[in-house]
Amino acid sequence: MSMPITASTKTFTGEQVSCRGNSLPQQTICYEGEVLDRLLTSIKREIATARKSDIVLPEKIWYKQQFSVGVNEVTRVLERMPPSLANERSSLSAKLHSTRLQVILVASDCNPRLLTKHLESLADSKKVPVVFVKDKKRGSLRLGELIKLKTAIAIGIKDKGNQFNQFISTEMLS
Repeated sequence: MSMPITASTKTFTGEQVSCRGNSLPQQTICYEGEVLDRLLTSIKREIATARKSDIVLPEKIWYKQQFSVGVNEVTRVLERMPPSLANERSSLSAKLHSTRLQVILVASDCNPRLLTKHLESLADSKKVPVVFVKDKKRGSLRLGELIKLKTAIAIGIKDKGNQFNQFISTEMLS
């Protein structure tokens, strides 16, 4: 198995950052440089492995089931999510019919920044970590490569409980 990838300790990377004025700080994870390259390469490899194991579905449908792509779709899924996993008393039907996001990847080169600013507070309220991809002016291009699109400003990884989600938990969020 590959070595766990950890965020570097450069500016904005893996430290507590207050993103919203007087509110409580949320942990902001930011990958950049060589660490980002290793992370994206390993994610691509895991996506290819997961895709090979589930070859029954057409590629576009498979990607749609695994990822929420774009700021609008990620926002929509976050708004429809139950408040948090802390309330285990939520009804079984709500758990079955709602899609949960495991993590949100956001390109930090988004301009204007207001396009993605609301995702941080919304994700914080739903207890979903936000990972910023910082690569000069190429963050959105790098995210797009993951899902075979030209660019992507935000990608939400849906929590399906599969091998790919286990990889994300161990490599990105630990």
